Amino acid sequence: MAISSIDCAAALNRWRGRPLAEKTLITAGFLILALALPPWPGAALVGAVMLAVTFGGARVPPRHWLSVAVLPLGFLATGALTLLVQLGPDGFALAPGGAAAAAGLALRSFAAVICLLFLSFTTPAADLLSGLRRLGVPSEIVEIALLTYRFVFLLGDEAVAMTHAQRARLGHSTRRRWLRSTAMVIANLLPRAMDRARRMETGLAARGWQGEMRVIDDRPAASGAVLALILVAQAGVAALGVML
Repeated sequence: MAISSIDCAAALNRWRGRPLAEKTLITAGFLILALALPPWPGAALVGAVMLAVTFGGARVPPRHWLSVAVLPLGFLATGALTLLVQLGPDGFALAPGGAAAAAGLALRSFAAVICLLFLSFTTPAADLLSGLRRLGVPSEIVEIALLTYRFVFLLGDEAVAMTHAQRARLGHSTRRRWLRSTAMVIANLLPRAMDRARRMETGLAARGWQGEMRVIDDRPAASGAVLALILVAQAGVAALGVML
């Protein structure tokens, strides 16, 4: 099955084998701090700590991280810039206090996104869904979510293969041919997707799928000392964010 670059990084980072509870506590705790503390210096401290944990602790490749983070961070930066201006009777003008509001929104949003990216780059989707199963979510829902997640990338690979085939046949040589080829890809992608889904269903039925795929889980249990250390670090960041 095709997997995304995020799943590749999540499967190869140094914290791949860490318990899910520890990584979830890091993400959830610092995410709450990013939203609750003042943007400066609270959210800035949260962002700095999470970047240090991501690159220094989990050893996530910076190039992979930037390739994924550029889109959400760019979207947040664009949204923050809109706070700098206001529309009045005389047209556009600088908003009073807009710079402070934009900076605060950017710091808080960037810190929150960095927290979520940490969990994405250190924990594969299969581990996250397994955690949901342990929390009591019905196994059928978890398995369907996992199959849907994987199928999205299969569908993307199918679209890329069709586009490459059209380009090899000079289907993109002119703008008119490019539009026609793109329309053909869109028109043929749904039937191909339905065919792949039907084959996946047949394969699962042939393997006796009853709503749950049982696999060996060799993840160690969460360490109480590590969880306590995480809570102490978060309490320290919270205290600094309030006092400074």
